[in-house]
Amino acid sequence: MASSHSSRRRWILRALMWAAALVALSALVWWFMQPKPPVVSLLTVSSGDVEATVSNTRAGTIEACHRAKLAPPAGGQIAELRVKKGERVKAGQVLLELWSKDLQAQATLAQQQLQTAMLRVDEVCALAEVSGKNAERSRQLREQGFISPEGLERAEAEAKAKHASCTAVRGEIDQSRSRIAVAQAGLARMILRAPFDGIVADISGELGEYATPSPPGIPTPPAIDLIDDSCLFVSAPIDEVDAAAVKVGLPARITLDAIKGKSFEGRVKRIAPYVLDLEKQARTVEVEVDFIEPPPLDTLLVGYSADVEIVHTVRKNVLRIPTQALLEGKIVLRYQPGEGALESRPVKTGLANWEYSEILSGLAAGDRIVTSLDQSGVKAGAKVRPAAGTAAQ
Repeated sequence: MASSHSSRRRWILRALMWAAALVALSALVWWFMQPKPPVVSLLTVSSGDVEATVSNTRAGTIEACHRAKLAPPAGGQIAELRVKKGERVKAGQVLLELWSKDLQAQATLAQQQLQTAMLRVDEVCALAEVSGKNAERSRQLREQGFISPEGLERAEAEAKAKHASCTAVRGEIDQSRSRIAVAQAGLARMILRAPFDGIVADISGELGEYATPSPPGIPTPPAIDLIDDSCLFVSAPIDEVDAAAVKVGLPARITLDAIKGKSFEGRVKRIAPYVLDLEKQARTVEVEVDFIEPPPLDTLLVGYSADVEIVHTVRKNVLRIPTQALLEGKIVLRYQPGEGALESRPVKTGLANWEYSEILSGLAAGDRIVTSLDQSGVKAGAKVRPAAGTAAQ
């Protein structure tokens, strides 16, 4: 009887032990099956500067302050090409010359005609002076009755004729000088000179080819493309909606696709006084931005694509948060340290850009908000764990 009672007690103990083990195992499985609180990145709300900016709608372009697509004033065959592509030239330097032997011959002829006219002046005007003196003596002789009135008339007429010849020859000198000036002007039209210091970007003509200026309405390739690369700026289109906020003198940041990871300070120097209306594109206003400290010229080329960010309003030392931390409806998720949960906080924002938004109300300095909003399970009321390095912020 005692043995039967002892055996029953051992069976009950085993059953209790198995039941306890099963409960513990179930609790362990339940614990591991429970979703873990998501790990979130937190940011401590603090003060800083917030800027309102305007950016270009399409890629801007690096332009030269001076760029000339040059062609000779007159048409003709290229006789001399004195520069090469990429060569640096000075203002006034001859770039090319057209064939002009006919004009040179005309200039030589005009010079010879001038010399001949000057020799004739000496001869004819000397004779005119002599005739004038003869006429004066004839008047004195007529007063004394030694010559007839007809003789005096002949002497005076001859003096007038000689004086007129002298005046006519002097006029030939002026004509000869005018012909020389015309010939020299024609020769100057056959020479193409650099209007400013620069670099020859392109040459479209070759020796022996015929160069001609562009007639109205019919564009032709320029003989020489000259660029002054010592002065560069950015020309960029700004949407007409944003154009009213842009003023001459506003600061700007310039970024170049060719120079990654670096921006350059600039300043608005010109705003076009009209709106571009291009087909199938937004209406834009062209804005020009100068470099304050441009990159080295050997790394900056005319034609590079560039973007500008024009700063038109700045708020100093205001409460701010990253713009990406705002949910729809201007709501942020604030972390509650004691509970480890998130609460929804509506905020009122002021000045904002893609990077920061000014907070007028709803948060205080030192509050911590979630910035990793794209994670699953991150919502108001959810338990979360701060990511390493953010728990003590």
